[in-house]
Amino acid sequence: MNPSYCIILDFDGTIADTLELGLEIYNRIAPEYNCNPIGPEESELFRIKKPQELLAAHGITRLKLLTLMFRIRKEMKRHVSEMKPFPGMEAALREISDAGYRMGILTSNSVENVRKFLNANNLSPLIDFVYSGRSFLGKDKVIRKVMIHEQLTPGRVLYIGDETRDIEASGEAGIPVIAVSWGLNRRDLLASLSPDQIADKPADLPACVQRIFPGKPLL
Repeated sequence: MNPSYCIILDFDGTIADTLELGLEIYNRIAPEYNCNPIGPEESELFRIKKPQELLAAHGITRLKLLTLMFRIRKEMKRHVSEMKPFPGMEAALREISDAGYRMGILTSNSVENVRKFLNANNLSPLIDFVYSGRSFLGKDKVIRKVMIHEQLTPGRVLYIGDETRDIEASGEAGIPVIAVSWGLNRRDLLASLSPDQIADKPADLPACVQRIFPGKPLL
């Protein structure tokens, strides 16, 4: 097992500010798949409800979601140059990296899109690995696969994400989780699932990490 401390991060909505772009692409292609577009008045529902609660309301089966995700990832490839990290994210990741933590990304986006984004925003030196995984059988299983592949030591790895399913999956995988409130789901919904820490801005992340791993203080 790898004795290093490691942090696995979600990408869309956690590192990269891509939610509006993803919604724009979805609305444009939704009619092609007989799905209901998401209007401005509905977009707030995605912040206050679990994602799985909203799929049926928009005519999205699991199979259709897989097709939509593939298409959205393909469309996003054209917009990588427009995608930016949330303000303060680079500084937060750099501080964590400088303290000796390994960091990796687990995403439903494509590895190619993520790598291009990291290169374009000078973040590549901070990220040790990138995995793309579909979580239809459970995101916890995808997290476990990453831990096995990277030989991560239990008790020395945590997850950072912006959705309720990130909290649920981390609990199932047996690792602590930091929920971030600037992404998909709102703070009150995230808090209802009792994550180990909640970060309200990227600058909060180093302190959240330190509270979870007090034996590995930031330098």
